[in-house]
Amino acid sequence: MGMNEHARSGAAVKPLVSLRGVNKSFGAQQVLFDVDLDVAPGEVVVVIGPSGSGKSTLCRCINRLETIDSGEIRLAGERLPQEGWALAAMRAQIGMVFQSFNLFSHRTVLENVAMGPRKVLRRSRTEAETHARRLLARVGLAHKADAAPAELSGGQQQRVALARALAMSPKVMLFDEPTSALDPEMVSEVLAVMLELAQSGMTMVVVTHEMGFARQAADRIVFMDCGRIVEVADPQSFFAAPSSERARDFLSSILHH
Repeated sequence: MGMNEHARSGAAVKPLVSLRGVNKSFGAQQVLFDVDLDVAPGEVVVVIGPSGSGKSTLCRCINRLETIDSGEIRLAGERLPQEGWALAAMRAQIGMVFQSFNLFSHRTVLENVAMGPRKVLRRSRTEAETHARRLLARVGLAHKADAAPAELSGGQQQRVALARALAMSPKVMLFDEPTSALDPEMVSEVLAVMLELAQSGMTMVVVTHEMGFARQAADRIVFMDCGRIVEVADPQSFFAAPSSERARDFLSSILHH
């Protein structure tokens, strides 16, 4: 599941996302320390750790919503451009789903999903809307195409946001705690779509508190604490026997509540 056979056989697969020596501070506070991470094509990497460990910042640095102080980030071998058109073009290849859905409230669900392909990829209205309807069906919302975002539940809005990100045919999808703002009964409907996406071979980096999803969907778990990657392991090893004391403490604190 997830990682392709090349990656398993040990053949050299070029990483789709690569971070080397990434450091990031906000003012005097350093939030990322020398982070190295490679994400292979088709791999699902789930980033977990306590609040304030740098997980969300890491995610936001990958598409340059946050600039880094030192180190480098590459997408498909290319360094992330600093700014301008080159950055916009590369960012269009990175889908992002946040805690908040950020849908355009004055546009229909269909228009929300079709807008990026029309404006950025210059698709015709017909082509963009046909593609958008397919994606809405995939996230279980074909029947809501003409609704306004305000008419939807939080879980439905987040699924529209997911379809909107997928509409750009991204090379990689980033998820920054996509279910943390949702009511508990809506969490599973969003995770179900994400699990289907993970199983379809999409390259994904997911920051989440949902351990069930991490266990089910991840090819690798990245455990962060205090701005550093402390441990990287496959889900089975990680949840059964994490090698670091900090990961053990973290798991016992969340699993015993």
